[in-house]
Amino acid sequence: MSDTLREPVTAARPELIRPRVPETDWDDWRWHMRRRITNVEKAGRWINLTADEEAAIAGVAGKYRWSVTPYYASLMDPDDPACPVRLQAVPALGELMEFPGAEVDPVGDTYYRKTNRVVHKYPDRVIMLITEACPVYCRHCTRKFHTTDVDGTYFRDDEGGSFDEDLRYIADHPEIRDVLLTGGDPLSYQDGKLEEIVAGLRAIPSVEIIRIGSRFPVLLPQRITEDLCSMLARYHPVWLNTHFNHPKEITPESAAAVDRLLRHGIPVGNQTVLLRGINDDVATMRTLMTELLRIRVRPYYLYHCDNVTGVSHFMTTVEKGWEIMDGLQGHITGFGVPQYVLTTRIGKIPIAQPSFTRTPDGLLLRNYRGQEMVVGGAAQPITESDAR
Repeated sequence: MSDTLREPVTAARPELIRPRVPETDWDDWRWHMRRRITNVEKAGRWINLTADEEAAIAGVAGKYRWSVTPYYASLMDPDDPACPVRLQAVPALGELMEFPGAEVDPVGDTYYRKTNRVVHKYPDRVIMLITEACPVYCRHCTRKFHTTDVDGTYFRDDEGGSFDEDLRYIADHPEIRDVLLTGGDPLSYQDGKLEEIVAGLRAIPSVEIIRIGSRFPVLLPQRITEDLCSMLARYHPVWLNTHFNHPKEITPESAAAVDRLLRHGIPVGNQTVLLRGINDDVATMRTLMTELLRIRVRPYYLYHCDNVTGVSHFMTTVEKGWEIMDGLQGHITGFGVPQYVLTTRIGKIPIAQPSFTRTPDGLLLRNYRGQEMVVGGAAQPITESDAR
């Protein structure tokens, strides 16, 4: 790589002093991590902050962490406070409002926690909350309580402590065949530390699948290096799920990061959150799903936004979710349609509207155009008793 200067991705304005940096720096994920935006002064070099944004930044101080990588900041519209990237990254006054029914842990992490890091909610799989660090602290994070009061409430013991107890729990429960590393963002660790964790899991005979939940392909795709991908490929099967929420986040850099993962045999899925004012319309969501397919990312879940303390202002109605699902089904290829789910203490619950109704004459079916037909009993699959 040359040391030619990298121009900002968005159009420059004289009053904005975003840096022109050497290409080698821009391509180095550590450079971005060291230069994350964490205050009004730094943010003002990238965007024209509104009075409400400045008030929100002051209001979350000591309550919620926030930081933005220069890469992700470069995707923001400097003048539009409704920019979908900006809404996900810059604190808003809605975070400080109280909403009915909001909880700090609606998904039950603390309820199902078994060790310092292991959450065992489903019979055959667990999550390991291995860090509370993120390159960007997404304002809609369902685990926002983990970064409450700045010091965090994430771990029973210190994050940097031994993983022995966690690995021993998994080894002592051979029904666990699938482990998801999450946080925080697991890729915040250096490759060496991450490999220690992955290798420890791979050494457990009953662990078949290792998954990584990471938003680095979106927030800082430079982190997805050849070295990282080669390391992970030594411990297959390894899967990665990421978190694109808007077409604006799909860039040449993010597409290249996905391609590196795929070329090393690491499948990439996507878990989108339905967010008010960001992607809560059919056109945006349809574009997002088709663009994900173009870069070979499989849409996996569409999450209904959880009623999390500090996040509730992003919530839509379930009816809005149904409208969007109706706008996807039949209009894009079937494997491009995610499963619409609501995450609860009792698990992820599919909440898409059924496309059929049982009637005395059989099943009344409805397609994506609203056309209906009845499939009678003669056309339905035979039962075991009928086959005898």
